[in-house]
Amino acid sequence: MKNLADVMPFSKLMGIEVTDAQPDKIEGRLMVRPELCTTAGIMHGGAMMAFADSLGAIAAFMTLPKGAGGTTTIESKTNFLAAAPENSVVLGITTPVKIGKKMSVWQTRLASENGKPIALITQTQLVL
Repeated sequence: MKNLADVMPFSKLMGIEVTDAQPDKIEGRLMVRPELCTTAGIMHGGAMMAFADSLGAIAAFMTLPKGAGGTTTIESKTNFLAAAPENSVVLGITTPVKIGKKMSVWQTRLASENGKPIALITQTQLVL
């Protein structure tokens, strides 16, 4: 399977890997490299948000109605639950809350490889 995140230059730069892509669930992983960390050696909150936003964008794109021109994030909310240390792997699972004709709402759960919750992100995607 081609890595769907590679079509978005910033997601490719971050190193996001899409491991499964279905219309009702997107899964991905991200290695926490030093470039994605704060000075404390933990994953930057913005990197967590960008990871989730990328997975949500792919999900929204996969469920666009016929004739739509694309999608864009119009709202995003993040609950930070735990730190992700440098050199660890963060897993993301995005699922739909609601898919409509004009917008869709997605929830992404970020967790460590052993399943510890790291963040919960809810985003709204506008259909263009």
